[in-house]
Amino acid sequence: MNRKTAYRRWLRWLLPGLEVKRWLLLLMAAILVIDLGASYALKAVYSEVTFPGWVATLTLQFWPKPVRAAIFTVGGLSVLVFAIFMLQRSVLGPFLPGAENGPSTMEMIYTFRTRRRGPRLVAIGGGTGMSTLLRGLKQYTSNLAAVVTVADDGGSSGRLRDEYRILPPGDFRQCLVALADAEPLVKELFNLRFKEGSLNGHSFGNLFIMAMAEVTGNFETALRESGRVLAVRGTIIPSTLHDVTLVASVNGAFVEGESQIPRQNAPISRVFLKPDDILLNPEAALAIAQAELIVVGPGSLYTSILPNLMVPGMIRCIRESPALKVFVCNLASQPGETDGYHVSHYLKTLHDHVGENLFDFVIVNSNSNHMPTGGQNLVVFDHEQAVRLADGSKFIGGDVVNVGIPSHHDPDKLARLIMKRVWES
Repeated sequence: MNRKTAYRRWLRWLLPGLEVKRWLLLLMAAILVIDLGASYALKAVYSEVTFPGWVATLTLQFWPKPVRAAIFTVGGLSVLVFAIFMLQRSVLGPFLPGAENGPSTMEMIYTFRTRRRGPRLVAIGGGTGMSTLLRGLKQYTSNLAAVVTVADDGGSSGRLRDEYRILPPGDFRQCLVALADAEPLVKELFNLRFKEGSLNGHSFGNLFIMAMAEVTGNFETALRESGRVLAVRGTIIPSTLHDVTLVASVNGAFVEGESQIPRQNAPISRVFLKPDDILLNPEAALAIAQAELIVVGPGSLYTSILPNLMVPGMIRCIRESPALKVFVCNLASQPGETDGYHVSHYLKTLHDHVGENLFDFVIVNSNSNHMPTGGQNLVVFDHEQAVRLADGSKFIGGDVVNVGIPSHHDPDKLARLIMKRVWES
């Protein structure tokens, strides 16, 4: 680190919001009081004791008193600053990242304080879209709650759900990893998927959550304890604690199972949950009621977003919440689910399922330079049709494309757009 960079880092200790300057001032005041007491004692001793001549030289008495005061003040402050710097390195060193070029103590304190003062934010969804959103938002607030669908019945999650009668852990694992502050190796471990033997297809994270549920006695506690292992910022909450099945009406026939619906490759007219007497998770209801900002999406419209919104009581809770409500539209169509959909199709589908006037803002992509691949089409913002369905919602356009994977949102771009254009506007 060069001298200029080091100087800038020291200046950042003066940033507002660190909650450090007040304690430094108190420390200096305490030292000043101690010095005052010591000066009285020394004055009493000086008036009664005769000191050898070298003491006068040592205390710079050959200079005027104002000069002596300035020299000793500057020298004392320099020693004090150096001592505090070395003390924080000595005391905090074992608990901070060891990288020489990593974030400084000041930067870590500032980030922690800023995130702690961030908005109470609830994200609703599932799958890759939800984990992408959380990965960006955790940089702005630690008051995060992720309300996750429990309708997943495919792959490892479906097998564990059928065999052990637990809620499907796959989407929860992705959210845990997305919100984690743990070492990259731990994240990689949770996403590790076995390829052979009886564990073929299972991910370590899914098995870990299942085992934690067995040890702790319930799925919610398992999520909290898994979050402690990964140093998660925020909480992850199932939308319901009931075992549910997602059902879709496709070409006049009913298709059961979240994993089976996209395989029909036919237009979906409606989805609903079975049974229909399930209850909204009270923890999710409380988080929504206390939220300042609610974000729905991005994610698979019929198999990630709507399964959450279809839980009885969910829409009523969202409508009654004083929070700002945001819908994030997908960047690309999903084969077998939203083929050929434009922004207006997403809004119409939401209206048909949850009613009108639910969202204050709709976020759409404005960058059409990166086209998705793999049979997916870009979701076009058909402005006129979308505005007719917006019910007064404000559209916010921005470049939110992940250049490496054009069908996915970029976590940082999306989070920045939400926080700067919605929350801070």
